[in-house]
Amino acid sequence: NFVYYNKAVNLMLENLNPEQKKAVETTEGPLLVLSGAGTGKTRVLTTRIAYILNNALAQPWQVLALTFTNKAANEMKNRLSAFAIDGAGWYASDVWCGTFHSVCLRILRSNALAAGLRQDFLIYGEDEQKAVLKNVFNNMGLDIKDFNPADWLERISAIKDKGLNSDYSISEIAERILTAYNEELNRLGAVDFGDIILKVLELFNSYPDILDKYQRQFRYIMVDEFQDTNKAQMQFLELLTQGLDSPNICCVGDDDQSIYSWRGAEIKNILNFEKTFAGAKIIRLETNYRSTPNILGAANSLIRHNQGRLG
Repeated sequence: NFVYYNKAVNLMLENLNPEQKKAVETTEGPLLVLSGAGTGKTRVLTTRIAYILNNALAQPWQVLALTFTNKAANEMKNRLSAFAIDGAGWYASDVWCGTFHSVCLRILRSNALAAGLRQDFLIYGEDEQKAVLKNVFNNMGLDIKDFNPADWLERISAIKDKGLNSDYSISEIAERILTAYNEELNRLGAVDFGDIILKVLELFNSYPDILDKYQRQFRYIMVDEFQDTNKAQMQFLELLTQGLDSPNICCVGDDDQSIYSWRGAEIKNILNFEKTFAGAKIIRLETNYRSTPNILGAANSLIRHNQGRLG
């Protein structure tokens, strides 16, 4: 069996270039994989998970893989299924693979009462949120002509995406509206999209034993599109790895592809990776499988002028 598994693992690594292979085999300690467009980052992430599982470094439920879309999560699971060795005793479906919000929702569902929520709490979408805000404005005597619910939903979302202990300054009226809005959600037994991560942060801070449980469970953490993480998402990662001398966290991203600052993405999360996680290694994937040399040459001649990049 050992020989069979060894052959399977070697076969799995055969189609990787040297940098990809190094990223897959570097399993211990913090790792940042800088991956430009078309350099095979999804292949690296899925192969890395399979490598960890096929070498029995962890059980599937001890691996946390975070993506930014459900489509990306499903693609990762499908690719991962193809790597499962017959008789290895693990299934891709057992890996904690999903978006930040789906993973945090799973944690909230398991710890609803500790998080101050009803066991059957609801998740409000945009229409329900607007209805709540209209009710809040009415109770506060605010004219809806001057307080557009859609605009205020964006403001509230931006505030919640800043996470806990934010230095994000808001006006007194915004503070009152936010407080009333949150109280109304609580009364209705509901949370909004921004609450899903925020309430997990509050849960971890209020209950160290619950945090410790998930810290011990997730022996390996992997994050895709790391350049798009916001403050709340980064705080989630920091809490899961706090107190660990050399956490096994691998983040894959490209600082040159950070285009979501308008919706809360913090480029400094990727630029400060080595400061946040002491002793971190950086591996650059620089072989492009998507574009021709002429296109790459033109793109890189422009990209190299970007300010504040890891390169």
